[in-house]
Amino acid sequence: MRSPARISSPQPSHPHSGSPAVHYSNPYEELAELADPYDPDDPLGLGLASDDDDADGGGRRGEPVGSGSGSGPGGDGAAWSPPNHRRSSRRRRGRFRGIPLTAKALIGLLVLGLLLVLGDRCAVMYSERKAEQELQKKLDLATAPNVTIHGFPFLTQVLGKDLQQVDIAVPDVAADRVSLAEVRAQAQDIRIVGDLPSSFRGATVGRMKGDVLLSFEDLSRELGASQVRFKALGPSSVRADGKLPVADQQVSLHAQAHIQRQGDRGISTSVTDMRLDIPGIATYRPGPEPRAGLYLHKKAARQISEDSEKARALLSIPSVAEKLEVSPAEAGQARNDDQMLDRITGSPRFVPALLAVNLVQAANDHPQLARKLGIDPTVAAALTRMKVPELTDKLELSFQLPQKAKGIKLANIGVSPEGIRADLTGAGLSFGKTR
Repeated sequence: MRSPARISSPQPSHPHSGSPAVHYSNPYEELAELADPYDPDDPLGLGLASDDDDADGGGRRGEPVGSGSGSGPGGDGAAWSPPNHRRSSRRRRGRFRGIPLTAKALIGLLVLGLLLVLGDRCAVMYSERKAEQELQKKLDLATAPNVTIHGFPFLTQVLGKDLQQVDIAVPDVAADRVSLAEVRAQAQDIRIVGDLPSSFRGATVGRMKGDVLLSFEDLSRELGASQVRFKALGPSSVRADGKLPVADQQVSLHAQAHIQRQGDRGISTSVTDMRLDIPGIATYRPGPEPRAGLYLHKKAARQISEDSEKARALLSIPSVAEKLEVSPAEAGQARNDDQMLDRITGSPRFVPALLAVNLVQAANDHPQLARKLGIDPTVAAALTRMKVPELTDKLELSFQLPQKAKGIKLANIGVSPEGIRADLTGAGLSFGKTR
């Protein structure tokens, strides 16, 4: 690069030759004298070296290529060539050449193993979905079951036509009048007939175990018609509480049911301690004597002992007075004598004796007496006509396993907070075509 030419400052001309000469300095010259000497290899003065100088390693700053080092025309070195910017990429690819062959083989086997595991799991999921569809179709289920196939690898089990374990969960299985909320089964040693999953025809199960749940929520909905609620009362008992329409009125229903096994495939109940309450007045217990009948509540009996009109109405009926252990003469005198009435009703034996009086016959024969006691004669008559089988049928909790579930038996029946549970057992079970 050429050095910039310095421009001399012009000398002013003086019209008068006799005047002395005046010299002027150029400011640009002063600035140029302060600057560093000009370097053609570093025109900006930043102290940078070219790529060729760095690559050469022995070049000197300011020395042109080929001067004194043998490069260029007349030099001993090689001709100049542009820098190779792909050198680093070749260096990166060369790193893999240093990995041992054994490590490469292990990496390949690992990738292959992952692909095989992925394929095995995909085959399991596909077979599970096909099994769910077949079970729903062959068992005529409203909801598809959930099938889980255990064991690894699955493909070797398919080739051997022998599965280690299959878990099945079936919701909402119809069983007579009620539905089983959940049926869970664990099948082991399953021998497949046909080829999975394309031509599956059936299977035989070596052994099976599981459990079944009859939930209280389903019982309340299906049997109680949303008016009766069932809950656990003990390890083998159930309590039922709710409302029951009787003669256009609602009476409270309370009962207990004892759960027991019926054969190997069913559950039965025996309803005990059933009562229908007219709130705050009386309780009706259906069934044979001596417990059956219409009996006053303790609160109502105390109110009668303090109400002279109601007490006289009771003593006016000879059968009731006799059960209260009041003689006809005393009962007759109490109708007009307040002192005698107070002596009878104030006796500590009066209220307990009144609680033991069965008012069924008195309420039917003397409707006016029933009304004075707060009992609707129509309701009392309707209660007395209700029979135990009619009432227990409303609380029947029994069920049988579906007929298609052959070879499965019930065991260890109990009551949990969720409902009635029972264990399932079976061995040598067949499903579909086994030949």
